Amino acid sequence: MTSVELPEPPGLSGKVALVTGASRGIGYGVAQALIARGDRVCITGRNEDALKEAVEQLGADRVIGVAGKAHDEEHQAVVVERTMEAFGRVDFLVNNAGTNPVFGPIADLDLNIARKVFETNVVSALGFAQKTWHAWQKDNGGAIVNIASVAGVSASPFIGAYGISKAAMINLTLQLAHEYAPRVRVNAIAPAVVKTQFAKALYEGREEEAAAGYPLGRLGMPSDIGGAAAFLTSEQSDWITGQTLVVDGGIFLNAGVG
Repeated sequence: MTSVELPEPPGLSGKVALVTGASRGIGYGVAQALIARGDRVCITGRNEDALKEAVEQLGADRVIGVAGKAHDEEHQAVVVERTMEAFGRVDFLVNNAGTNPVFGPIADLDLNIARKVFETNVVSALGFAQKTWHAWQKDNGGAIVNIASVAGVSASPFIGAYGISKAAMINLTLQLAHEYAPRVRVNAIAPAVVKTQFAKALYEGREEEAAAGYPLGRLGMPSDIGGAAAFLTSEQSDWITGQTLVVDGGIFLNAGVG
């Protein structure tokens, strides 16, 4: 008897995404955008209660959540395994999980903190990329989007460790794009300040002042990054790989002379 592949129910794309650090903020905005176009999604986060709430808000019929620390290799393996068990595939990986536990000059930076930043922001992204590759993408293709930062393409006073890690994330994007081609496209997004709990220290109590430097007149929203991630994981970007899309409200335009 010949098996027949049944079509996806109405409203589903047939694609599956894994989004790390998605219980709130940018990751949540990315998950929203992918769900809106019909993808099913696995989201991760450290706080189990926050993750459960996010799953309920996003829609438990299309979303699962796996709690854990992004840099934990066992957690990475469980996340990919759970995604495959629940949905049978993992077409897209969005590496959004990140940390920035320190604010100040790197001249006095505790090297243990630097190691923590790199473990979470860079090494964990590589770990998820490796496991997603071996579980599905190596044989079936797909796309990876790494959430970097404008701090990774410019000097970033007082958040230097974070900026260095995001520069490494951008180079990781290049390395993976070269190695995973032609099966998997790998790109990065470099946001400027986005209104999230994570970035609150950069604008809280002075949002109008902070936004004044942006030619587009406002700070970013998670949906801005979600839209960019949706594009970079869509057929419309099928000839784009190894690129970093700066999503910054035009702030870099102010770096010119005059």
